[in-house]
Amino acid sequence: MKGLLVPDKTEDYTADPVELFFDLAFVFAFSQIVHMLVVHPDWEHIGKAGLIFVLLWAVWSQFTWSANAVPGNQRLVRLAFLVATAASVPVAAAVETAFDGSGPLFAIPLALIFSMANLSLIKAYETGSDEYRSAIRYSIPNVIAMVILIVGGFVPGTARYVVWIAAALVVVWSTVRAGEGDWVMRPGHFAERHGLIIIVALGEVIVALGRAVADPLSEGESFDALSIVALVFTGIAAGTLWWSYFDRVQPALEHRAEGLDANERGRFARDAYTYAHMPIVASVILIAVGLEEAALHPDEPLPLAFRMILLAGIALFMFGVSGGIYRAFRVIPRERLVAVVLTAIFMSLAGSIDAVWIIVGGTVAGIIGLIFEHLRIEVRPGDTPASQES
Repeated sequence: MKGLLVPDKTEDYTADPVELFFDLAFVFAFSQIVHMLVVHPDWEHIGKAGLIFVLLWAVWSQFTWSANAVPGNQRLVRLAFLVATAASVPVAAAVETAFDGSGPLFAIPLALIFSMANLSLIKAYETGSDEYRSAIRYSIPNVIAMVILIVGGFVPGTARYVVWIAAALVVVWSTVRAGEGDWVMRPGHFAERHGLIIIVALGEVIVALGRAVADPLSEGESFDALSIVALVFTGIAAGTLWWSYFDRVQPALEHRAEGLDANERGRFARDAYTYAHMPIVASVILIAVGLEEAALHPDEPLPLAFRMILLAGIALFMFGVSGGIYRAFRVIPRERLVAVVLTAIFMSLAGSIDAVWIIVGGTVAGIIGLIFEHLRIEVRPGDTPASQES
């Protein structure tokens, strides 16, 4: 392989293995967020976790846009991904202490990764093209945001929150402003990349399940019937989340993007992927927190804090999925919304119920919602084309 050609901007392709390798580096960061919330399920740490996640998402999303403009099998791009993967290790290690003594360890490599992704995006476009001008206009505020991020790493106390929130807001503003520009958007690659990061997040649910198995075994304990039920339904819950996204939503969004013209695809990708998938991935992390605590103590009532975290995760998942579907088809997945409402009512009344039955109840509600959605879309006559596609 003496040379690798850059595809035309209208040609789609699959994700390169180096992109998946980069995603796996986020497993460490996500697991740190889960651990932080399991140990400290309070508002302060939820706020910390939320801000850290937004910053991590901005970096991951930036590299996804860059790799969508030029394929990851280019050797310089591969090198950039490998350097970014190495830099992500100290970022992940500093997640739990980012607001204490590890601010620089978190901020500096994170800014480096973001800047590399931004530079890769600019280099992907032909100088003087509309896409190149859009990338330059988008990058200027992001450079400022990364400077703010680094400065925040050295600012002590509460001021660090303020500075990092300012950095995150600048990045968000730049993405809103980017909707006015021209971008390359390859639907298949974009759908695959966002599917992969959801699988990475779902891996945290499996890790939560593993901890619930490993901890008792390491202490010489055996599993009773209640514990086995909790473990089984935790696994079913993870599978239900997978099904609720990959069976219908992922291919529907990809199909919708393929039917748009080049100018509209960029705005669609920003809304249906960059924006809508952020709460989806964040929700899986929150669900992993609630499921881990429930699986570890299945014969005890689930504390209110963990019930609210679990419910917030379910609601965020539905918010993100509904946002993507509505952006694509102007359709609201009503059965799923009903399932969330029923789950919220159930959890509000489940203060004295053993945690295992919360896992079972929430999982069953999700499955029932998907069944009714399937019946409406696939079986019942009289559906509109939009609802059939969604």
